Amino acid sequence: MRILFIGDIVGKPGRRAVGVLLGEIISKEKVDFTIANGENAAGGMGVTPQVALELLDGEVDVITSGNHIWAKKEIYPFLTEETRILRPANYPPHVPGRGAGIFGLGNGKKIGVLNLEGRVFMKHLDCPFRVGEKEIEELRRETQVIIVDFHAEATSEKMALGWFLDGKVSAILGTHTHVQTSDERVLSGGTAYITDAGMTGPQASVIGVRKQVAVERFLTQIPWKYDVATEDIELQGVIVDIGETGRASDIKRIRIPLDERH
Repeated sequence: MRILFIGDIVGKPGRRAVGVLLGEIISKEKVDFTIANGENAAGGMGVTPQVALELLDGEVDVITSGNHIWAKKEIYPFLTEETRILRPANYPPHVPGRGAGIFGLGNGKKIGVLNLEGRVFMKHLDCPFRVGEKEIEELRRETQVIIVDFHAEATSEKMALGWFLDGKVSAILGTHTHVQTSDERVLSGGTAYITDAGMTGPQASVIGVRKQVAVERFLTQIPWKYDVATEDIELQGVIVDIGETGRASDIKRIRIPLDERH
């Protein structure tokens, strides 16, 4: 089984990259299932039902998210209605949506997807380690193939969760920092790992924001409107190969530019 995981989609440029490039990648790489982090897909902050459906009606099978999922209020009821979009599982009980799900492939096989959020330099949520362990127990009742999107700030927290869940899930793929790391590998227990899958959007930017806006924010310490950059667009992510037992055999990074031909 080949799983494509797309790093944080940022705004219209990121959505454009997905719309133009995804079909080519799926065909060339023989991808069986596609997951994309879409928490910043609408205007660079949050996601709306319309934008989520744009991705899901394309060739994205599941959308994961993170702390910015709550930025657009209209997404709240949609999180409950649409099973193909997830929010982190370690939020308090009774918040809208779900943190994990089982999804079917066309060949009858099933894949579990779990979304977690880190706590270091972020919100004081339930422990992603303990919540993750409980969610994984439930998912493993139906499938051994489980992909975790760990949306976290600190590299140490991501690595620690990787070792904690090694052998219990097929892959732990980091998101949130928007900078693709070069530490992809299959851990000793058969779990594919990368600290951050990267950002799908404008690379000539500061994690998706126009350079001038980001610099002014640091110089003045005055809040500025989030303004998505538009140049040097790439689709970034990873492709993971997973066997029948749920163990990963390979993980590779991808960075595909949206060139002038597109």
